[in-house]
Amino acid sequence: MSILERFLYIWALIVISSFFSMAEISLAGARKIKLQLLFESGDKRAKKVLDLQKNPGNFFTSVQIGLNIVALLAGIIGDGILNQYVSIFIENRTISFLISFLFVTAIFIEFADLIPKRIAMIYPEKVALVLVNKMVLVNKILFPVILLFNGLANLVFKIFKLSYSREDSVTYDDIIAIVNAGAQAGTVRTQEQSFIQNVFELDERWVSSAMTTRDEIVYFTLNESEQEIKDKIENNPHSRFLVCEDTIDSIYGYVDSKFLLSKMLKGDFSNLSNLSEITNRNILIIPNTLSLSEMLDRFNSTRQNFSVILNEYGHVVGIITLQDVISTLMGELDPLNQEEYIIKRDSNSWLIDGLTPVEDVKKVLNIDHFTEEDTYETIAGFMFYMLKNIPKKGASVEYLNYSFEVVDVDNFKIDQLLVIRKEDIK
Repeated sequence: MSILERFLYIWALIVISSFFSMAEISLAGARKIKLQLLFESGDKRAKKVLDLQKNPGNFFTSVQIGLNIVALLAGIIGDGILNQYVSIFIENRTISFLISFLFVTAIFIEFADLIPKRIAMIYPEKVALVLVNKMVLVNKILFPVILLFNGLANLVFKIFKLSYSREDSVTYDDIIAIVNAGAQAGTVRTQEQSFIQNVFELDERWVSSAMTTRDEIVYFTLNESEQEIKDKIENNPHSRFLVCEDTIDSIYGYVDSKFLLSKMLKGDFSNLSNLSEITNRNILIIPNTLSLSEMLDRFNSTRQNFSVILNEYGHVVGIITLQDVISTLMGELDPLNQEEYIIKRDSNSWLIDGLTPVEDVKKVLNIDHFTEEDTYETIAGFMFYMLKNIPKKGASVEYLNYSFEVVDVDNFKIDQLLVIRKEDIK
């Protein structure tokens, strides 16, 4: 065999090896979601790739058979391919053989392995679609051999109780990682990133994280005077007002501020002296154990947008509207964007309002989990849990690499905390 023929065979083997290298990386690395989209858009090749991924043992066996055969043939054909040229300068046959070996090995590493695999890693779906038909044909040709080797491999998997196929389920962490990567690349805007994260957090946030708390509720009682009602409406421009018989826990219904405004503009104040006649008794009452996601479903199923939240003792703990849930979802009232909730003093310390949800504190401080965080909802609740008593000014808690110190208390209620990284505490 002439030197030219041997070089042609070598390059033919490089092409074959490149095919198997690219097929191995692209078929294994092609993303299932993107392939499904391509299939739905009419590309039948995407379905073939998905079928191969369901049974990866078949194409992996084909790839390994192909690569090993190519390696053996390359060793035979390339044996001493440069000897007659190197021997002109170097008489030592061992060194001549070593140089020939290194030359063949180098071109295979570069052109049959490194470059093809990098291309397949960069464009996995595109390369997989181009090569899938050829790979299916190879599988058919090598089917008897694949059956033997893959059967032995499956036996080993069965002995060690391993799954035969890969798990392709998309988790919450996968989606968030993709969104964050898109935000870093500039393909996803910051507002869109925040919105998607908020959607998934609706299941983790209790209704109390978005409600108007009991001590902030402005309500009417049935025995209030017309002037008292007017004063409350003037000083508290809310969309709806809770109506109670005498105390906040004796719920009667609610009135819509638009209805009241309409009467005021018309000069019709007669019904204000008898709230029971204009009160909507069809009020949605829910327990404080619902998540925001469940609350959204409840609003949707009842076609209402105002609800009163009760605790296990039947006491009112707050009220929530559809707008409150939507605002949390859209991030319009996200504490991370409001200085009065979380104030960054410098790169290592923060002033945090006691009513800030723990989910928002986790984001700011980059904390994955608070101790028993399912038993409370705010950072004040975290302090109550950790201290096991009513916190006083100056009380502090050490958690992970942070110090949480109470700096302001109002009638047993934690107003503000100072959070400092431990390594910066002197």
